[in-house]
Amino acid sequence: MKKLNTILLLLLVFLAGRLGAQPQKMDNILYGAAYYHEYMPTDRLAEDLKLMKESGMSVVRLGESTWSLFEPREGEFDFNWMDRIIDGLHANGIKVILGTPTYSMPAWLWHKHPEVLVNYEKGSKAYYGIRQNMDITNPTFLFYSERIIRKMMEHYAKHPAIIGYQVDNETTSYGVNNYDYHISFINYLKKKFGSTENLNKIWGLNYWGMTINDWDEFPEKDGVTNTAYKLEWERFKRKTVADYLTWQATIVSEYKRPDQFITQCFMPSVQDIDQIESSKKMDVLAVNVYHGSQENLTGDEIAFAGDFFRSVKMKNYLITETNAQTIGWDSRSQQPPYDGQLRQNVYAHLGSGANMVEYWHWHSIHYGQETYWKGILSHDLQPNRAYTEYSKTAHELQKFGKKLVNLKITNKVAILFSHDSNAGLNIMPFKTPKADMWGSASNVYRNELVGQFHRVLYRNNVGVDFIFPENARFENYDLVIIPALYIASDDLLNKISKYVENGGHVIMQFKSGFCDENSMVRPMLAPGPLRKACGFYYQEFTNFKELSLKDNPFNVDEASNKVYDWGEYLIPETAKALAWYDHQYFGKYPAITINNFGKGTLLYEGTGVSDLIQEKLILLEMAQAGIKTVDQNLHWPIITKSGINEASKKVHYYYNYSSQKSTLVYPHKNGNELTSGKVITSGATLEINPWDVLIIEEN
Repeated sequence: MKKLNTILLLLLVFLAGRLGAQPQKMDNILYGAAYYHEYMPTDRLAEDLKLMKESGMSVVRLGESTWSLFEPREGEFDFNWMDRIIDGLHANGIKVILGTPTYSMPAWLWHKHPEVLVNYEKGSKAYYGIRQNMDITNPTFLFYSERIIRKMMEHYAKHPAIIGYQVDNETTSYGVNNYDYHISFINYLKKKFGSTENLNKIWGLNYWGMTINDWDEFPEKDGVTNTAYKLEWERFKRKTVADYLTWQATIVSEYKRPDQFITQCFMPSVQDIDQIESSKKMDVLAVNVYHGSQENLTGDEIAFAGDFFRSVKMKNYLITETNAQTIGWDSRSQQPPYDGQLRQNVYAHLGSGANMVEYWHWHSIHYGQETYWKGILSHDLQPNRAYTEYSKTAHELQKFGKKLVNLKITNKVAILFSHDSNAGLNIMPFKTPKADMWGSASNVYRNELVGQFHRVLYRNNVGVDFIFPENARFENYDLVIIPALYIASDDLLNKISKYVENGGHVIMQFKSGFCDENSMVRPMLAPGPLRKACGFYYQEFTNFKELSLKDNPFNVDEASNKVYDWGEYLIPETAKALAWYDHQYFGKYPAITINNFGKGTLLYEGTGVSDLIQEKLILLEMAQAGIKTVDQNLHWPIITKSGINEASKKVHYYYNYSSQKSTLVYPHKNGNELTSGKVITSGATLEINPWDVLIIEEN
């Protein structure tokens, strides 16, 4: 009988794996770092394990960039060195996330097969000596990648320390423009559009006489000016990444235990990939979030990444990398966090729905490009200020992390994020982008348009989700914010109109509805199918640098009473003007309108507005929708987030993003402050120290 029970148990485990059983739900917050003992100048594994255990570390990520050690020569595999590390972590009660090592290929691979390296547009090419330099669609690269993944999974899938697998690392298409990629693109077009005649019509290839009669005539990307071609190329790049990650996840799923998860560490430059398609075979999403520190720590980047990646699967997510000490590929941006900031950042991630926070990385590296991207330990490898703060936070999470894990967050406001509109506005820009935090040209749609909406919501303590054209459920929200929806199908625009007509509230930005899903300008009065919901039409538009609004309609300071970059000559039909341009010629056209349509309203911004005006407009529409709460009585640098924990109790986070002590009146039900253990009563005045956090669980 005992033998039969064992057989039945094994059969159930096997069937659970084959039927897609989900990994076990996390029962506490995971807190740790990436670890690279293979980078160490000396063997100090025993000392690192001792420091990790004493600090309260619960999880470590390993292996994602060390293919050259797993397979030092073609077909020769060595896992002994990693066995020792994983066994040591397991002996100290530390969980492991193991990465497939495919984002950095070994020297022997490129040397034998240089064709796996990326060729970029217009003749430039990648060289060996940096990571992420491969064509992820190249059959040779895929052959060797599959072999190392399978060898690793065969060796490690049963190890009890391993709770999950990360497939690849920060994957994008890497700007690939190889010949085989071009052929794959043509095959994709054949499947989507059928014939060259159909493609000529939909893409408008009669323009400049570029019609093609056969697929052999289809041009390479290098010289292309056609906007539909460029848009479809961007879609194909996103599909390429999704296919690659799905392929890796499928291989890993053949071996993993039912209690293990699959993830990938995405970057918060979210416009580069289709996160929904890329994560279909993943159990949980992970993201690498880097941000400012010292006086440049705002929490904006943490909140944006959290809200976005929580929204993709509408579930909790992981932080696989974030700032420990300083960051940078050289020593020109070294700003170690102030006391308290490292700990505050952890709780900022948790308040947005993270179930894990890991740093990049445990120890600082003594050579190479990321010498100054420092870990918890500095180059001296001794306990320090960061280690002390890390340990304090880890032990707090051991004490009450169970009250914070799997936080359920529900919001009444959503931002519609369109990858196609992002691509369309990059193809046909309406302004020169500003520089980002690294000094490079930033993405206008992601950083300036979507970024402004999210920043204003965040700084006014408005909880927000992201929704996507592919699966948007507008009806789940009372207010939907739509940044410049430049590329959209009639179906999507009609869905938005129906949402408003049925009682929804929308804030919509300029350029929305202008082009269809193939980047063709609609041959009708703008904004096309949105005309009735918007209550206006327009035929003209203009660029300008900066204008004021007439009579300061939103009662803001003079510097904030400004609009920027773009203006549409709106001609109201049923819409009411909320603001007019203060200009001799443009002044007869409203800059901002609102329209009652059916049971709902649509507020339209025909121009770029200042943060303060944006704040006024959002709060106006929240009041119209009846969703303003006591949280809007607080404003950055005091930030609050909330959710429901596993015990069905409401948890409120309060953060002070400043170097001055602040106070607030606690407006919710009586509860307990978890970090101090103090009882908190409704209406009590609370003090928050600089760069600190209060966490209150309601009774």
